[in-house]
Amino acid sequence: MSVDNNLSNPPVIVLVRPQLGENIGKAARAMLNFGLMDLRLVEPRDGWPNPDAGPAASGADIVLERAQVFATTADAVADCAHVYATTVRKRGVTKPVVTPDEAAREIVTQAGRSAILFGPERSGLETSDVALARTILTVPINPQFGSLNLAQAVILCAYEWSRHQDLAKPTEEELLPPAPQDDLEGLIGHFDRLLAPRGYFNPPGRAATNRRTLRSLLTKPGWNALEVRTLRGVLSAMEREPDE
Repeated sequence: MSVDNNLSNPPVIVLVRPQLGENIGKAARAMLNFGLMDLRLVEPRDGWPNPDAGPAASGADIVLERAQVFATTADAVADCAHVYATTVRKRGVTKPVVTPDEAAREIVTQAGRSAILFGPERSGLETSDVALARTILTVPINPQFGSLNLAQAVILCAYEWSRHQDLAKPTEEELLPPAPQDDLEGLIGHFDRLLAPRGYFNPPGRAATNRRTLRSLLTKPGWNALEVRTLRGVLSAMEREPDE
């Protein structure tokens, strides 16, 4: 898999002291879903490479293969001009605070490489890690339940960045044009022929109103020609005598 050169300023994802290989793999999967491939690890608890990361990555092996390991957070972001620390606001640390969307807007427009720091699963980033960042990145979240796992945090940031990129959209099903009026009239007439002998339009005084209601019902969906033919086939099957 090659890097898409049309992607604008992809940020570096830095996992600081990640604890589980499985979570590293899930973070890599989240990254590749949205076009990010530069993963850096700072002191992974169980070492690197980690056999639990591959299965959890679900095919994002290229991200794991390219992952770099650093001894300190400072080393991991040494070549980055802009560093964002994902955390709640730390006491005693006065820095600008942005949402993932605001960070993404900055990253795609500012010169120089950007890095986003994510802390250990249990404790998050330490104050010394946050001190390396120029900006705090915080996700607006339910104050009664602010529990995001590592991969969820990564995917939120990766997704917001991807919204400013020309990533491929899911293939849309080509819609058929609406059926011509003549086809629709044939369908309405078919219903009429099938229902009239069975007393559907009775009493006679209500027949005109019932026919208008039926016509309104059948014209409202905007059937295409295939759908009209399908319904006609259903009606034809209902007209036939059941097989013995």
